[in-house]
Parts: sequence; C-alpha cells; structure tokens
Amino acid sequence: MTAQITKPVSVPGAERTDSAPAGKPSRLRALLPGPAADANGAAMYRRWWLPWLWTAPAIGCAVIFGVFPFLNTLLLSFTDAKPLGGASGFVGLDNYTRMLDDSDFWLATRNSVLYALIVVPLMVLLPLMLAVLVEKNLPGIGFFRSAFYTPVLASSVVVGLSWQWLLADDGLVNTWLEKAHLIRDAIPFLSDPWLILLSAMGLTLWKGLGWYMVFYLAALGNVPKELHEAAAMDGAGAIRRFWHITMPGVRNAMMLVGTLTGIGSLRVFTEIYMLGSSTGGPGGADRTLPFYIRDVGLDPITGNAGYGSAVSVALFLLTLGLTLLAQRLTKEDDA
Repeated sequence: MTAQITKPVSVPGAERTDSAPAGKPSRLRALLPGPAADANGAAMYRRWWLPWLWTAPAIGCAVIFGVFPFLNTLLLSFTDAKPLGGASGFVGLDNYTRMLDDSDFWLATRNSVLYALIVVPLMVLLPLMLAVLVEKNLPGIGFFRSAFYTPVLASSVVVGLSWQWLLADDGLVNTWLEKAHLIRDAIPFLSDPWLILLSAMGLTLWKGLGWYMVFYLAALGNVPKELHEAAAMDGAGAIRRFWHITMPGVRNAMMLVGTLTGIGSLRVFTEIYMLGSSTGGPGGADRTLPFYIRDVGLDPITGNAGYGSAVSVALFLLTLGLTLLAQRLTKEDDA
C-alpha cells in the first residue's frame, strides 16, 4: 500500500503578518487594541472595549459627581455668581484678592488647621492602642469590640444632639461635676469658643475611634507573632514591644489613617454646627472652612457663589497639600 501524505491545511487569517519569532507577539499586534498576540482561552475572544464597558458606570459617576463639579467650581471662582442663579460676570482674580484680605477666612483656616493638628495625631494613636487591647481572643471580647464600634453606626446629628445634652450648662457632665463638688459654676462647653472647638474635636474622636480600630485590627493580623514572642523572651516589656514591633508593623495603616483623618478634619462641619449652633460659635469664632463656605457662598440673600467657590478652591489646595505631604512622608519611611 502506498502511504498517503497529508498536506497541512492553511487556515485563513492564520498567516503571520511580520517576521516576529515564534512564541513572541508581533510589534504590530502589540500596538493594536485587544488581547495580546500570545493570549489563549477566553482572552482570544475578548473585545478590547469590554473592560471599558464594565467600568463605564464608575467612570460616568466620577465625571458627573466629581470632575464636573470641580471644574464648575473652578470656573465660578472667577465670577460673581449668585447662589440662586441669575446674571453673573467675570471678575478675574477679585475673589482671591478679597479672600487674602478677609480676616474671617483666615480665622476659619486657623480653626480647620488647628482641628487637624490636634485630631490627626490622636486619631492615629488612640485607635491603635484600642485595637491592641481588643485584639486578644478573651472571653467576652466580642462585646467590647461591638461597643467600641457602635458610635460609628450612629448618625452624626443624633450623636451631636446627645453631646448637646451631655455638655449643656444643666447637662449630665456639669451636674455630675457639681454633685461631686469639683466645680461651683457650670463649665461653658457650648458657649466658650475654645471649649466648643475642643468639644467638637472630642466628638470627632469618639465617633471615629471604632472605625479606625477596624483598620488597625486588620493590620495587626499581619504582624508576625514570633517577633513579639522573641522580644518577650529577650526581656522586652509591653511598651517596648509596642514601640519597636507593633508600630513599625502597622506603619502603612497609620499613614492611611492619618491621611483620611486629616482630610476629614479639614472638612468638618456637622460637629461645629451641632455644638456651636448655626452661627458656628459666638460671633462665628468656631467656623471652619466648610462652615465659612456655607455662610458666604450659599446664603440665598447675601451669598456670593463666586467667592464661596474661591474659598472652596483654597480648601482643595490645602487638602491636596496635606495629602502630598503624607505621601512624601510614606515614601521617606519606606526608603
């Protein structure tokens, strides 16, 4: 019998378009959209636009609710637009010049920066120490974890009303202090400008401790237990182990908490509104930048949306500077 020789069947479109070595993607194919030339399986039939289709809703929301409002605010900062609309004219840099000469703006900036300088370090350290306390698997520890996290679930308005009742002149705190003969007159928590600001900081800390405690609990799970055991065998105490093992092990989490807390501190509004009333303390002495933006930019009668937009841009630049500083510190620590 004569052996039959079968010729290889050529598949249309299977010819190589260039002289690239076998097993390596061609240069022309690498420039075209779609899967790589050496892809196999389902990737061979995936269209180049399919990932964009899945991310289109998120991109659309970011553009509509993020990029467009930012660009619109930037444009409004060069006008004298009114909060309720109407005719507006281009004023150039007048809003920014007015802002630099505005003592109320600098007072609000001082309050916001002071808020961040006090709250951020405490919010970085206190939840970490709280996470270390509740990390151990002890009987009933789940109850304490839930109790510490409960303030996070409560509304900021409800928490603010509760603190109003606690800190009022005839509230629970002053009543207890008077009955314990520690004070003679009620402490003006809600009428003294500095005490209002400090009380608002305490409210922010109390409400955020449980939230950032969860961050640290997740980070502490990645710290090797062997390091603590070896340090304990070498005679290192709890404080020394916390300083030299725990804190370096959760450094990235600390940077994240510091950045998020710093941004939140510069945007604080509800705490000042609830404890200092709608005026932001006596004579507006406790107004932060978001509070000041509401007063000067959104008042339907005397408001100037253009000037409020200029202050918003200043707040954005301040927040951006803080974020870049945190990233720089993170890179230096990693180096």
